[in-house]
Amino acid sequence: MSSLLNESDLLHESTVVWLENPDDLDYVRQALDKTARRRGKPRYARDGRMVGYSELDEHAEADPDSGLQLRRVFFLLPHDRDTEPDGLYQEGAPGEAVDPRTIEPRRVGEKTPRSQGGPDAAIAATGARTAQA
Repeated sequence: MSSLLNESDLLHESTVVWLENPDDLDYVRQALDKTARRRGKPRYARDGRMVGYSELDEHAEADPDSGLQLRRVFFLLPHDRDTEPDGLYQEGAPGEAVDPRTIEPRRVGEKTPRSQGGPDAAIAATGARTAQA
């Protein structure tokens, strides 16, 4: 699990919406953003691109001070592995990165050999392909 989010932060998630196929991504970054609504695509104000987001159930209460909802957003930055496979994250991954195949509503997601990259992940992936053949 990511050390940056807790499942208690996600109690009111009802669905995860993907804007890109998560099977095509080794990892996604995840963060909690304050948004005006429980559902629908939230505004995105980071570099890079949003690849998914969560929607909340009808029981989710807005923050009493701001009136905003906390929702999870999944994103990638321009220097991430999907666009720069030989770059900074050729091995390893950012702290908030998790394998998108492990993400479900109310679950933080997990770090896996695939999401963390590096030589061990390549060997594990090759071994898994050979075992399936």
